[in-house]
Order: sequence, then structure tokens, then C-alpha cells
Amino acid sequence: MVDFEKLEQDFNVWKARVEKANEKYPERKKQFVTGSNAPVDRVYTPLDQVDSDYSRQLGLPGEFPYTRGVQPTMYRGRLWTMRQYAGFGTAEESNARYKYLLEQGQTGLSVAFDLPTQIGYDSDHPLSEGEVGKVGVAIDSLADMEVLFGGIPLDKVSTSMTINAPAAVLLAMYIVVAEKQGVGAEALNGTIQNDILKEYIARGTYIFPPAPSMRLITDIFEYCSKHVPNWNTISISGYHIREAGATAVQEVAFTLADGIAYVEAAIRAGLDVDEFAPRLSFFFNAHNDLFEEVAKFRAARRVWAHIMRDRFGAKNPKSWMLRFHTQTGGSTLTAQQPDNNIIRVTLQALAAVLGGTQSLHTNSRDEALALPTEEAVRIALRTQQIIAYESGAAETVDPLAGSYYVESLTDRIEKEALQYIKRIDDLGGAVKAIEQGYIQQEIQDSAYAWQMDVEKNERIIVGLNKFQVKENPPKGLLRVDPAVGEHQRQKLASLKANRNQNNVDSALASLRKAASGADNLMPPILEAVRAYATLGEICGVLREEFGEYKPNVMF
Repeated sequence: MVDFEKLEQDFNVWKARVEKANEKYPERKKQFVTGSNAPVDRVYTPLDQVDSDYSRQLGLPGEFPYTRGVQPTMYRGRLWTMRQYAGFGTAEESNARYKYLLEQGQTGLSVAFDLPTQIGYDSDHPLSEGEVGKVGVAIDSLADMEVLFGGIPLDKVSTSMTINAPAAVLLAMYIVVAEKQGVGAEALNGTIQNDILKEYIARGTYIFPPAPSMRLITDIFEYCSKHVPNWNTISISGYHIREAGATAVQEVAFTLADGIAYVEAAIRAGLDVDEFAPRLSFFFNAHNDLFEEVAKFRAARRVWAHIMRDRFGAKNPKSWMLRFHTQTGGSTLTAQQPDNNIIRVTLQALAAVLGGTQSLHTNSRDEALALPTEEAVRIALRTQQIIAYESGAAETVDPLAGSYYVESLTDRIEKEALQYIKRIDDLGGAVKAIEQGYIQQEIQDSAYAWQMDVEKNERIIVGLNKFQVKENPPKGLLRVDPAVGEHQRQKLASLKANRNQNNVDSALASLRKAASGADNLMPPILEAVRAYATLGEICGVLREEFGEYKPNVMF
């Protein structure tokens, strides 16, 4: 047992010595802060955890409240899934990149879709002009999806798809491609992001208003619980919230507040919490402040476990577990001295591993300049592999547990995140807080404060505001062929000329009827996909029935 009284006496003596030294060296009085501007003390002791119920009883990995990880063995039993987020140009080009990554040792696919696909437009729509294939792969119909996964056995890989507003349509396409391979939906493993609330908060690729968007999400929950049981039906995303400028605390708080909203919506729709909650997953960012990031992941698990057990009354321990994918921080990468980004990504990936992530994407060094080249992607993947096989970080579970500093940070993030969640509850929940602009304003304030610190040189970014060098224009960057748009338009024209239009019209009519009523939307969407109705046609029907979201810009 720790003798806290004696420890406090010794600590006060030590502090007096420090103050005396500071009189001689005043520069030592500088206040250090974390990446989120939380003060960092000179030293941490057990006194920093004396008021925490959880820190005195950390528990074991795989046991409630999962501070130390959701599995008892963690990486000693199985390494995290190594994904590289990829997709550009045509389905053919992206398929070749996926096969290359799998050959290099990647263990899961992560699909990036272009902007028109993300907002439910076909490549021949006027608003798609100039954007086809630029930030991801263009998918207009089942025909494109068949090419995208051609030669990749979908019962052998886990696939993550970063798609939100039209998530139901892309999931339906994936299910039908698997059918055509002879793979049943029950054998599929993967995740759709399907997180519309963070689109309203931070990212902007929304289509429909909140109410019908939440209906689509809960329809996916219900359908997959019966037909695609191994699929993660949502990846509740703090990643984009952090990219927009949120602090680590805000990332945890706003992400879990969104999670609460999804759980409440599913319960209102008549689903039992233990039917869908085990398939909820999360998606977090990893930034440069190594210890704060580790603490963030640990705190998030602990908070979510209590939310699910104590607030929602979930009985299944799997419903209490916060399982998450991590991506290293895109907003931390610099166009200046891009090789420095390799070191940044290494630190961020290490934080994710020390924090207990279930899967990981490492950004490439050239992503501040263009889509990553094959060489840059290979280095990013090798970063994960070196951490996994050479660093020793995966050989014991939660290796930083018990660190006075890390436990203090974990407690602080937990406490401050819970304060934010209560404030959001008082406003009526995440949807109401978004509609009132509260969450957006909090993120904007944090982003502004960070930028001011950088511009005043109070926060050093190596190569950006300190240690600059004269650089030549970068060479060898990946560029998407502008002809991709015309190629996609030609494919669409050929598809429409050769498909059975009566089947398409019938399927879209069935979808319209379901959308105007209360039936689950997944079966008619699957019917439309099988008939080779396009993404734009399917989303067009839903736009007509649901309307489009117009953000409140008054905050």
C-alpha cells in the first residue's frame, strides 16, 4: 500500500528544492502543455490518482471497464489489422493497388471513394465535373464494384468502406458482389463508416436531413443483425472531428455523444441494445503527443463501457467494449520536408498500438501534396510491420499502465469528456447540439487556438515554423488522369444501354414505396443494386422522398 501521507511530505520537500532551483534558472519555469493545451506537470506521483476510483483499480485487459484493452491477450493473441486507406481513379486502378497492398502484407482493405460517390452522384452528373476519381475511386454501379473487388475473395479479407450518406447502397453493392463470388452475407467481415452525425459536425458529405439519415442507419443495424452478423454496421468517427481541429478531449466527447445518439435511435426503432451494440465500432485519430494519445484511447474505452452498461443497461459484455480503428493524423502532415512525415506517422502509429487499437492505417509521407505513390504507401505499411515485429510494443498488454503520467492523463480526459457529454445531454443530445451549432463552435474555437499558437511560434512544427530549409519542387507525385471522368461517363452510358430498364424501374418504384412508408430500406436497395440501378438513381429516389439537408450557418 502507498503511504500517501509520507509521499505528500516528501513531495512538498521536493517541490521546495525545485522552486529554489527555479530562482537560479528562471527559464525552467516555462509551462509545458499537451497537444490539447492541457498543462503538463514537472513530475507525476500516485498523488495524481488519489481521487480516481478507476486508477486505484485498473483491472485487467479484457475485463470491465476495459481501460487496459478489450481482449485479454491483445496483440499476443492476434496483431491489429493492418489497413491502408486506398482508392483513386477508376475501379481498375484501385483494384491493382489493393492487390499490390495485399501482396506487401496488408491484412485488410480500406476503400476511399471519390467525392461524387460520397454524396450520391453518378460520374455523369454536372456537379461531378472535375471531381471524378480525385480523392478516391469512382463507383457508379454494381458493375464498378465488381471490377473493384475482382480477383479478391471477399470471404478471405476484411474490408472497411469510408462511406456515410449512401452507406446502405455501397454495402448492398458489396453484398451482391460477394453473392456473385458464391460468398454468403453471413461470411462477410468488415465495416462501413455509416456515421452521418460527424458529417454534419465536421466533414460535410451529407445528403439527407438527420431524421431520414438516422432511419437509414438503424435500418442497416436491423438488417445486418439478421443477415450480415459479422459486419460492423457503423464506425463512429472521431477522426474527422479531430481533423477539423478538435482537441483529444473533444474527440472523445463528441464521438461518444454521437454514439449515444445512434444507440438511442436504434432503441427507439425497436431494436434491443444487445442485438446491435456488439457490432458498433469506432474510428479515432492519432496525433503527435504520444502519451496524451495513449491516454485518450484508454479513457474512451472506459467511458463507453460505463455508458453502455450503466446508461443503456446492456447485459452482453461485448456491448460494453469500445473496439476501434485508428488512422494517423492527416492534418499533422506537412508539405514542407515531407520525409519528416515518416517520423510523425511512426509516433502516431506507436501511440495507437500502445493504446490498444484493433486496426490501423498509417498515412503516407506525401499525402500533404497528392495521393500517395506506391513507394510512400509501402513505407507507411512497413512502419506498422516494424512496430509489430521489431519494437516489442506488441509483446505485452497495455505496457504504459500504471505510469503516473499516463494514468493522470487518462483520468483527466475521462473527467473532461464526461463534462462535455453532460453539456450535450442538457442541450437535448448530439443532434440538437449539432443543430444549435454548439459542437461545431467548440471545434472551431480549438482549431483557431491551435493555429494562433503555430503562427506565434508558441507551438513548433518542425520544417514549417522552425528548422526550415530551401526545397525544390517535389517530383514523382501521383496524379489522376483527367480522362477518368470521361471513361466513367462512357461506362455509365454503356451500362444504361444494355441493362433491363424494366427491372430498374420496378426496383426503384419499390424503393420509393418503402421510403415513403416505414419498411426497412435495405431489401429494396439490394433489389435496385441487383438490377444495376446506379448510385445516383438510388440516391435520387431517396432525395425526392427525404429532401436534402441544408446546414444552419447562423452559429
